[in-house]
Amino acid sequence: MFMHNKRLQYTVRVAEPNSVLASLMLEQFGGPQGELAAAMRYFTQALGESDPGRKDMLYDIATEELSQWSSNRPPRRSEPPTPRRRR
Repeated sequence: MFMHNKRLQYTVRVAEPNSVLASLMLEQFGGPQGELAAAMRYFTQALGESDPGRKDMLYDIATEELSQWSSNRPPRRSEPPTPRRRR
């Protein structure tokens, strides 16, 4: 069993778009096995899903894939999210 919490850890406020930074961030996601590619696969599957529960789950997994990205490390092979145990 696990508990999934959908609250954001940080509030994000974007003052203005920055295309240079966006380009650098996309490079960090990188490649066919990168975080972005995995997230996009889950988002695409969610768009075609008719069951609300499965659709929500696929969106959550895609969001988790995006949250695994860190600018302090190189892109790594995509892994499924680890279930969290209840305390």
